Amino acid sequence: MTSDLDTRSALQETLPTVFGYIGIALAFGITAKANGLSVLEILLMSLITYAGSAEFVIVSLIALHAGVGSIVLSVFLVNARMILMSTVVAPYLSHESMAKNIWAGTLLTDETFALSMNKLNYTGRKLNFRWLDTANLFAYLVWAFASAVGGMLGNLINNPEKYGFSFALVAMFIGLLYLQMISDRTIKLLVQVLVILFVVVLMYLGMRWLPQNGLLLVVTLLGCAFGVVLKHGIK
Repeated sequence: MTSDLDTRSALQETLPTVFGYIGIALAFGITAKANGLSVLEILLMSLITYAGSAEFVIVSLIALHAGVGSIVLSVFLVNARMILMSTVVAPYLSHESMAKNIWAGTLLTDETFALSMNKLNYTGRKLNFRWLDTANLFAYLVWAFASAVGGMLGNLINNPEKYGFSFALVAMFIGLLYLQMISDRTIKLLVQVLVILFVVVLMYLGMRWLPQNGLLLVVTLLGCAFGVVLKHGIK
């Protein structure tokens, strides 16, 4: 990454993530097609919902013939973490208009959020709308296009789970987490490792008692609180 906050740098720095999007979007399209969705439905879901993990959840619930209410609630719980992420990014765009802030928050994803947090390490803790909007739009368009292509390829693959496509999303998050850990100069590595271990333990124990969608939000909040305590407690 560089200290530039222009369109060119945004495209270059988002490109590695976009390559990861292609693999995950293809996996989603193939999985959705195997569960009865048409290519048009897959494309519209990616354009309107635009949330990788939530889209996989929607496909799973559709396959189980779940009601609309259950699907909407599940998607809200899965994506509730985006509220927290948006509040983290918002202060860096406080000089921009409300419309631009809403637009940036609408297209923000886990991956572009991680890129933004990593970018802060190179820009003196600064962001602007131009850089973030370019990164968001680039990822958005590639995701939608690759999802549709995956739907077309779905006719050739009858059992996508056999090839482990569902792990693609997890693999991308692992990669983004690693890049954030090695580049973040504001938080000690020990603090980051302890927070990760804390979250892993909570997820492992919580899966025994809480629904996975609700657990994700609870662990996110507890992990953030734990991280704040450690950051100010370990000098």
